[in-house]
Amino acid sequence: MQIIHIDSLDLPGLADYSQLTDVALRRKSEPAGGLYIAESTKVIARALDAGHRPRSVLLQEQWLPDALELLADWPDVPIYVGAASVLEELTGYNLHRGALAAMHRPVLAPVADLIRGARRIVILENIVDHTNVGAIFRSVAGLGADAVLITPRCADPLYRRSVRVSMGTVLQVPWTRLPEWDEAVPLLHDAGFHLAALALADNAVSLDDFAIDPPERLAIVLGAEGDGLSRQALAVADTVVTIPMLHGVDSLNVASASAVALYALR
Repeated sequence: MQIIHIDSLDLPGLADYSQLTDVALRRKSEPAGGLYIAESTKVIARALDAGHRPRSVLLQEQWLPDALELLADWPDVPIYVGAASVLEELTGYNLHRGALAAMHRPVLAPVADLIRGARRIVILENIVDHTNVGAIFRSVAGLGADAVLITPRCADPLYRRSVRVSMGTVLQVPWTRLPEWDEAVPLLHDAGFHLAALALADNAVSLDDFAIDPPERLAIVLGAEGDGLSRQALAVADTVVTIPMLHGVDSLNVASASAVALYALR
């Protein structure tokens, strides 16, 4: 194993942790495809189980035995070890979750390949809050959907906060990006999917009624915080579904709504 004790913050391999934002990591030209940061030994383990390739690991001394076990199949990956104060100076925050790993981004699968064997999928349209994206992935993993598709302007599931909030499930749930609706809808309909948009609308059916006999292949479409689904998304939906609410409350947070809908339609 390449165990490197940090004696200077100028070590070239540390730049992934100190000098680049999530956006910069994603757009980094070397390595091809960019990087993302996996935080905590549990998340790193899920990334490795998903077949993602580590570039380096950063941790405190007490987490070294765990890292050595995790990286048994990756002996050439450098492991940077430093005191808590040094790592906080490097990263800008207290590294209390054990370890960080700079991971190579996997190549996203074509939509048709990802949904070929799926029965329940979730589509996220323009959801920009990374916390909500991560929470939805956790609901998908726990309540049984087969894949997640995200629109071009949706937040990146591999941003650090999304990964953390999802408890690493963004690394185990299959996902990819959709093209724009005019191209995406034929792909979904050709695969036999019924598009059910969660929204408030005059023509909406109750989730209770819809869940009695849901379509065999179903795509649950969720919209952005505040504005909800776009007019185009509502126009292409086969059914608009609403969650019955009480006491004058008309909607839930999108992550909460995803969990309710997935449970009802499981």
